[in-house]
Amino acid sequence: MIRVKNLVKYYGKRLAVNNISFNVEKGEIVGFLGPNAAGKTTTMRILTGFLAPTRGEAWIAGNSLQTSSIEARKHIGYFAEAVPLYTDMTVRSYLDFWARLRGLDKHTTKKRINEVIETLVLDEYADTLLGKLSKGYRQRVGVGQAIIHEPDVLIMDEPTVGIDPIQVAMTRQLIKRLGEKCTILLSTHILPEVSMTCER
Repeated sequence: MIRVKNLVKYYGKRLAVNNISFNVEKGEIVGFLGPNAAGKTTTMRILTGFLAPTRGEAWIAGNSLQTSSIEARKHIGYFAEAVPLYTDMTVRSYLDFWARLRGLDKHTTKKRINEVIETLVLDEYADTLLGKLSKGYRQRVGVGQAIIHEPDVLIMDEPTVGIDPIQVAMTRQLIKRLGEKCTILLSTHILPEVSMTCER
């Protein structure tokens, strides 16, 4: 589902990603482990189409990010380390907004919003403004926008950073459940996070 070949990224003269290659097969939950400033987020941004590599190639679900970027991105859900939330929107209206951005029709949008709210255990907060949620619940809403369109590939950048231990445990369980339906690449600098969540 994810194929990376000889990926290189420079910012000016600074090397951020140094000739990496790897594959992630369908249905795997794979940890992308490394210390801070190792190039994990840069790689994630390349894989989601936000950045172009300096050299090398990447494919998502058989689609080249260099030549078929729009088609490749249809298969991706992206949970960024800093989730962009509109704090004056409710959970439900935010998910509706993302569903429409993803091109879901009205019937599918309504169905998926209800499914996502149930999956993320957000029923109690569905009509709460995002600005009033704790960081842990905001993280869940961020996951919600990433999975609203049922992507084949879910890319998660540091999904447990800055949340309390109870939310961390819940997020780990959530990732395992999501891994039953899609391929997941999860970046982190925390070794136990990989060993407790990922298969490889």
